[in-house]
Amino acid sequence: MSPSRKTVTVRVPASTSNCGAGFDTLGLALQLHNRVMITHAARDGVQPATKADARAQAMVGTAAESFFSATRVKKFGFSYSISGCVPAARGLGSSATILAGVIAGLDALAGTKLSRRRMIGLVTKLEGHPDNAAAAVLGGFTIARCDPTMADFVEVVKFAVPDELAFVVASPKFEIPTGEARRMLPETLPFSEAVRSMNSAVFLVAALASLDYEKLRPAVRDFFHEPYRLPHIPGGRVAIEAGVAAGALTGWLSGSGSSVMCVSLSPAAPAVATAMQAAFGREKISSETRVLLADNAGLQLE
Repeated sequence: MSPSRKTVTVRVPASTSNCGAGFDTLGLALQLHNRVMITHAARDGVQPATKADARAQAMVGTAAESFFSATRVKKFGFSYSISGCVPAARGLGSSATILAGVIAGLDALAGTKLSRRRMIGLVTKLEGHPDNAAAAVLGGFTIARCDPTMADFVEVVKFAVPDELAFVVASPKFEIPTGEARRMLPETLPFSEAVRSMNSAVFLVAALASLDYEKLRPAVRDFFHEPYRLPHIPGGRVAIEAGVAAGALTGWLSGSGSSVMCVSLSPAAPAVATAMQAAFGREKISSETRVLLADNAGLQLE
């Protein structure tokens, strides 16, 4: 272990993934964060410094095993604490914040100096997809590529998203674990639906990269996952539609849900948030709305 540090805190942004039809590929980091504090301990093992739920404990242990295996650093004991505002199982990349935070924290304590790309690769192996991992580590809007045979992370392209755009998140007060959401998906898709989804995903990237945001208005159509997941989120589709009617440019199911997302120019964001929350309310669903900007910095040591 590096002798210069005994404790490190890592701030990791939330993220929205898929971004419509960019299934397991597109991610966007948001200014909503979790903090993972890692402290070297004299005794072996992994101990929560404060009360932690079983799911978080399991993720911390898995991330630590991945780090020590990948770096071949001799295992050392540590305690940890997780704090922040990223809700679990709401489609905002909570698991990626924990996994990336633990790996980056252990890297800082051990002095292994992992590259950001290597960190994304380790988190991708644990999550099974790179979209949240890339956004959490790098920040900004990310397009991740995996090996077509092995599904291992290969490379990522990132660009910054200006404050001109706001991301309005409406999160119903119920969880949808990613594993459960994956089981909602079909084994096969009609060829025509795959083609239309690919067209939508590519056009979305082009509109964001060119800063031509007006082109987002009719752009986001997905047939990969939203038709199978949104029906399990009461009020989700009508909340997106209400946000667009109130001035948003477009909207999508955030990750696997339960949150839904609308993208708007910043001045319209408060009205969009009000409309989305009201739409859930008409379905007798309690929800929390947030107006967020993109986080272009990504994972940071504090």
